[in-house]
Amino acid sequence: MYSIEDFDKAKTKILKYIVYKRRTEQEVRQKFQNEFDEEMFEDIIDYLKEAKYIDDKEYIEKIINNFQILKNLSNKELKYKLIAKGLDRDLIEDYFYENKEELEEYEIKSAYNIFLKKSKDMEQDEIKQYLMKKGYRQSSIKQAVVNGDGPF
Repeated sequence: MYSIEDFDKAKTKILKYIVYKRRTEQEVRQKFQNEFDEEMFEDIIDYLKEAKYIDDKEYIEKIINNFQILKNLSNKELKYKLIAKGLDRDLIEDYFYENKEELEEYEIKSAYNIFLKKSKDMEQDEIKQYLMKKGYRQSSIKQAVVNGDGPF
């Protein structure tokens, strides 16, 4: 068993790590895996999840929103980035299922943005190949490239 002082000290240390930058449960586990008593560490994780300091569902939503604002990525690339963060694949799939239309629209816009950028120094077929390698779906590429004047 552990003392309340030990629990609070460990919790504060982990909270500082989370508050500095939003973290996934997996990132917290990796960072502190051998630092604390196992039972206490699990209790802290449970506490942080209940208090919503660790919320992987919300994390997925926030990180995807950030990527949509800042980057041009295929949905496949988005999924890989989330999996690399150690997020549960089922949570990721659920999010993509629930936000299917919005994510498809984002992927078409991304493909179109890349098409515009690359069309200065690449042929259309080369751009299509490039987009396919980046994980864009055929339908997204077709909508972005065939339209030529944009998917909107």
